Amino acid sequence: METLLEQIEHGKLWQFPGGIHPPEQKSVSNQASIGRIPLPDYLVLPLKQHIGANGQLLVNKGDSVRKGQPLTRPGANWSLPVHAPTSGVISDIKPMPSAHPSALPELSIVLTPDGEDKWCELNPVADYTQLDKQALIDIIHHAGIAGMGGAGFPTYVKADSAKHKPVEFLVVNGVECEPYITADDLLMREHAEQIVQGIEIMQHLLNPQYVLVGIETNKPEAIQAMTAAAAHNDKILVRGLPVKYPSGGEKQLIQVLTSKEVPSGGIPADVGVLVQNVGTLFAVSEAVCKGKPLIERVVTVTGNTIQTPQNVWALLGSEIKHLLTCQGFEPVAEQRVIMGGPMMGFTLPTVRIPVVKTTNCILAPDNQELAVVGPEQACIRCSACADACPQTLLPQQLQWFAKGKEYDKLEEHNLFDCIECGACAYVCPSEIPLVQYYRVAKAEIREQKLEKVKAERAKERFEARKERLEREQEERQNRHKRSARSNTRSAEQSDKVSAAMERVKQKKDSQSAVQAAIERAKAKKSADGTLEPDNSEVALERAKRKEKARQYKAEKDAQATPEMHAGGEGSRKDAVAAAIARAKAKKAAQQNDATESSATAPAASDDPRKAAVAAAIARAKAKKAAQQDDDTAQSSSDAGTEDPRKAAVAAAIARAKAKKAAKDTEQPEETQPVETDAEPEDPRKAAVAAAIARAKAKKAAKEAEQSDETQPVETDAEPEDPRKAAVAAAIARAKAKKAAKEAEQQADSVTDEAQPVEADAEPEDPRKAAVAAAIARAKAKKAAKEAEQQADTVTDEAQPAEADAEPEDPRKAAVAAAIARAKAKKAAKEAEQQADTVTDEAQPAEADAEPEDPRKAAVAAAIARAKAKKAAKEAEQQADIELASSAPEQESPANDAPLSAEEKRQAAIKAAVARAKAKKQAAAKDQEGNDLS
Repeated sequence: METLLEQIEHGKLWQFPGGIHPPEQKSVSNQASIGRIPLPDYLVLPLKQHIGANGQLLVNKGDSVRKGQPLTRPGANWSLPVHAPTSGVISDIKPMPSAHPSALPELSIVLTPDGEDKWCELNPVADYTQLDKQALIDIIHHAGIAGMGGAGFPTYVKADSAKHKPVEFLVVNGVECEPYITADDLLMREHAEQIVQGIEIMQHLLNPQYVLVGIETNKPEAIQAMTAAAAHNDKILVRGLPVKYPSGGEKQLIQVLTSKEVPSGGIPADVGVLVQNVGTLFAVSEAVCKGKPLIERVVTVTGNTIQTPQNVWALLGSEIKHLLTCQGFEPVAEQRVIMGGPMMGFTLPTVRIPVVKTTNCILAPDNQELAVVGPEQACIRCSACADACPQTLLPQQLQWFAKGKEYDKLEEHNLFDCIECGACAYVCPSEIPLVQYYRVAKAEIREQKLEKVKAERAKERFEARKERLEREQEERQNRHKRSARSNTRSAEQSDKVSAAMERVKQKKDSQSAVQAAIERAKAKKSADGTLEPDNSEVALERAKRKEKARQYKAEKDAQATPEMHAGGEGSRKDAVAAAIARAKAKKAAQQNDATESSATAPAASDDPRKAAVAAAIARAKAKKAAQQDDDTAQSSSDAGTEDPRKAAVAAAIARAKAKKAAKDTEQPEETQPVETDAEPEDPRKAAVAAAIARAKAKKAAKEAEQSDETQPVETDAEPEDPRKAAVAAAIARAKAKKAAKEAEQQADSVTDEAQPVEADAEPEDPRKAAVAAAIARAKAKKAAKEAEQQADTVTDEAQPAEADAEPEDPRKAAVAAAIARAKAKKAAKEAEQQADTVTDEAQPAEADAEPEDPRKAAVAAAIARAKAKKAAKEAEQQADIELASSAPEQESPANDAPLSAEEKRQAAIKAAVARAKAKKQAAAKDQEGNDLS
């Protein structure tokens, strides 16, 4: 069996699927030789006339150029230069219509010829075999040669492909299967030697096993010329191919000559084959052997509207209108001008389109020669398009996908394998422009892919920028960290030195506790915003003197009696407390004497009314206390059931005991001298001593009151006149007011004794201010309790007399007494709450004892005392009003029948029990208030 090479050597040919046989119409233009046309008025040279990127401009507007001078410099991405087709001046550089069905403007150079047609300096190569292959490739590259068969692929890229993959066959495309086109036919007839020379240059670069030249059998003169020109080279094999469209497609030509099929989506290099057009090889020969760049090409001008159809040498950039005019163009109605052949060409929107490197034919047919395509009709599913497709595709299916813009399915069905030969549209009975659908779909897919590539590149740039910014930020942070570490090390060293110096300084500047207290006081004052001069030395001397005085006081207190130290406190504090307690007891004794003298003065008279008044006053004095317990209620109930005479005797005994207790407390107090002025006292100690003295005075008063309360409550021995009872109640109210005022004066005197010392103390301790505020709260509560107890006492004293009245109803009396007690208790409770509120307002300042100003604490205490006084007075006035309002009702005789002695006695018992219970509740509430405070 023969090998493939042997079959090729023997001239065997193969077939490709599909294909059609349209009218050739080649004899219209191949009867005359290639002609020359005059220079046009101007040339329009688009910068892009090939597949790839534009070149970079080398000229400016107004520059003079010579023929063959490069106007652009090639860059990357398959870029090719553009040369001046003739000498002249660059009149403009602007966008002009492009050689495309859309005629979209592209940047172009407008050259105005000068008519001299002067060449620039050329560099021909005498023997290309002596040149390096890369030098030959560079010559082809800078000559601006692209594929002239219609694709426009850069030739230097194909010439350099042997470096990547070996080329087994070099196929020369001289088929020219498109109807009407005869440019390659005439070029092979007239310039076969230059074409063979170009083949040998590519053969030198690619080193293939064979060069296969394919020419259709309808070009016998071209076959003869090429065979004669290549007779000296046995590696060049010229083959005549059967006439069939589109046998000039590179994939179909490769299959016919070599039986190899290019894979789907692949290129001829994948099967070791390289295809070049005869026009391209002629340009390669001109560039290497003569040094001429690609500035002109053969163009077929034909059609029934052309008087002299023939092939002409057209300068690149010449307008189509110029070519038509030179060949005697006579347009008809609805004239069409097609660039390319009737199968793969496209109708020009204007004849102002320039000739480019891929322009091989200008067809100007009339309406009878090439019928106008009718309207598109529905597909009848005849499958003629599929039978004619040389790529074995499904044109009908592709058209449906293209109309539905299902681009993914189009790619799955190998849309890009379509060579746009137009065979499917040619055989379609429904006159569907299938190729147009494919072209639009391809353009949109390419646009999508381009956008996707742009997006990916933008993403890469963004990520690269992000990484760069993060890297720079990290570097900046590292620099900061390094500088911070260096600064930290230096700071640590300096801190160690400063710490050592600070320790030495602290040892030298250590002070006593008194000096530290002075510094704290200065800090407090500076925080308050007050600036004072530095008196630290004077304060230090003062502290020394006070220390000496305290030592002297301690020695003196050590010699005092053991009774002064029984409380467990220090000798100095006990001495001060004892002195203040004695002064307090003396004032209380004087008040008791004054009260007793006022009570006993009317007792000298034998008048029974005076005796009743004196007895009521004595009872009020005995009941003056802070609280009542259950024993008082029991004694009251026993007193109600007792004989009136025994009650009178008990009252007399109680009065005697009260007098004796007052005298006993007065005598030892007078014997003790007051020692407050013995030594220059420390203001802190004086304030503490004052607080202790007030507490002891309160305790002594409470003990005296409790001793009075232990005595049974007396009732009148005889039934008393209601008028006398009213007088007694009035006197009792007066006594209660006087007692409340005296209690307030005592609190003021005790507090005022300590205030001057507290106010004048320079570095006052805030804890003393808190003690003073607490004492003020206790005083206010005591005054409220005394007012409430006095009101209860007056009510209790008035009720027995009222109960003994003959016309009085015991039920009404009990109700009136209960109402009076409730109102009095309510008034006392409100007074106590007001005192607590005033005191609590000062507590935050007392709690924050460390930063508190002592003057503010003293002012707060004074305000609390004043509010307590006012509340006590209001409670007394309320009690007076209630008693006065109930007295007339009790004095008025009752209209009911007189009650028996037993009924009167039971009514008195119920009233006493009610009073005892009310007192007990009030005492419990007072005790809770004291516990909370």
